Amino acid sequence: MKMSDPKLKDATLVELSALSRDLRHEIFNLRLQQASSQLEKPARLRLLRKDIARVETRISQLRNKAT
Repeated sequence: MKMSDPKLKDATLVELSALSRDLRHEIFNLRLQQASSQLEKPARLRLLRKDIARVETRISQLRNKAT
């Protein structure tokens, strides 16, 4: 997911919050798999962390613009 992705660019604050929650839930599940040595794609953890940061950055931008 890139910052120019329409999913991020055109999303509302509520949609972004839901997306952030879903990504955090997914990363939690992957960490559980990693702890039990069942994780197939360790690089997915890094990608999810970056996606979460992008979503949170966009949320922050929208909140600052609203004020």
